[in-house]
Amino acid sequence: MRYRTLADTTVSVIGLGAMPLSIENRPDEARAVATVHAALDAGITLIDTADSYHWHADEVGHNELLIARALAGYGGDTSGVLVATKGGRGRPGDGSWTVTGAPAHLKRAAEASAKRLGVESIGLYQLHKPDPSVPWAESVGALRELLDAGTIRAAGISNVTTAQIRQAHAILGDGLVSVQNQYSPALRTGEPELRLSTRLGLAFLPWSPLGGISRSSLDGPPGPASAGTAFHRVAAARGVSPQQIALAWLLARSPAVLPIPGAGRPASITDSARAAELTLSPEELTQLEEPLPG
Repeated sequence: MRYRTLADTTVSVIGLGAMPLSIENRPDEARAVATVHAALDAGITLIDTADSYHWHADEVGHNELLIARALAGYGGDTSGVLVATKGGRGRPGDGSWTVTGAPAHLKRAAEASAKRLGVESIGLYQLHKPDPSVPWAESVGALRELLDAGTIRAAGISNVTTAQIRQAHAILGDGLVSVQNQYSPALRTGEPELRLSTRLGLAFLPWSPLGGISRSSLDGPPGPASAGTAFHRVAAARGVSPQQIALAWLLARSPAVLPIPGAGRPASITDSARAAELTLSPEELTQLEEPLPG
């Protein structure tokens, strides 16, 4: 495993996106815990969760509690693991997602997340999505208050524009350490936010980093050229999965990038972790310039 810096800590260049372990079509708890343990076995030290990663309305914090149990039940040392969680979204139980950026809500949510994770201070707390009904400065101001109170050690923002990144950076200063936006082989519209994050020294955590690369290919031989995309062709030539090529491509975009691929079974995250050892050649990167269909 290779590592990069996130704020004042060092984390694995590949993280675990834990959302699939708690939402619709989730695995049973034994397989979910085994998936977290497989990530740790592979050297992953960054786990991304959120209080809204649950299925039913009465399950707020399901994923955070699951992560806490998995870490507590792991046989090895977990002191170097950074659990990044998020607040500001909700799931009423009908499949929809809500947004609540009111400062009072965010402060209560962070305190509840810390309790579920079993920590006094959350390592990285991210504002999940801007609330159009609340001034952005007020929502970000809640993160400032959480930092000052010691409820969180570092703050991040998610699903944001360059203007929102700049404003949050002005309010939070060194307390802002990360941006989490969608970015993948199939969706590259986040390039301006990636470039700005890199310039400001912020980690960039692309969510849904395997967009355009089906997980189903993990069930068969790695990277069949017949799959038709440049990522599959490069994977076939390398003898690895196209998922690994996608993640290695993301890592090559900027030293700020920390992909957090989702996984619902141990084999998936074990495969993703191997991307940390891949270095793509200039010729391969040129082949991968064409975006995939969304």
